[in-house]
Amino acid sequence: MWLLVGLGNPGPQYARHRHNVGFMALEEVARRWQATSRRRRFQGELAEVRLEGERLLLLWPHTFMNESGRAVAEAARYYRIPPERIVVFHDELDLPPGRVRIRRGGGTAGHRGLESIARHLGTRDFWRVRIGIGHPGQRERVVGWVLADLPKAERERLEPILETLAEGLPELLAGRADRLQQRLAELWRQLQAADASKTPS
Repeated sequence: MWLLVGLGNPGPQYARHRHNVGFMALEEVARRWQATSRRRRFQGELAEVRLEGERLLLLWPHTFMNESGRAVAEAARYYRIPPERIVVFHDELDLPPGRVRIRRGGGTAGHRGLESIARHLGTRDFWRVRIGIGHPGQRERVVGWVLADLPKAERERLEPILETLAEGLPELLAGRADRLQQRLAELWRQLQAADASKTPS
């Protein structure tokens, strides 16, 4: 069994925010693999997917970003899911928009949602799928940046990336995260090239 977690803030007013790309990624996983209807569990919403013989629990915490760990730890304890079978999808300031990095363990880079999960689980040894949202350039602008709607161009760029991420999820679950990483990196380069070709010289 795996626990897949999308990080974000609940409510329609936050739905398009950069901070909610984790929610968006998990929604694409649910759509791609035909998840069950969501139900209220573990201080959030829970759905399930059967994928290549594996049972995947999909969790959208409703505790708000900074307390995400309360929901994650509650679900993990209930189902006895070890940290190495927890995958967290989240926004990443230190990556350009649409760039994705996948890794297990490591630091939290000041991300409050990750810090909360690490604190409540008592470990950082879980998978992170870091989805780039770019940095505004100045520290004092970060809060306004992450709590702003994704511009249309960024949403359009993000769609094929999230589709590829969801489609390639079996690679991650099978221990081949590097292959999925390569696919996403190649797609990002193609999108970059396409954007550059549209720019007037």
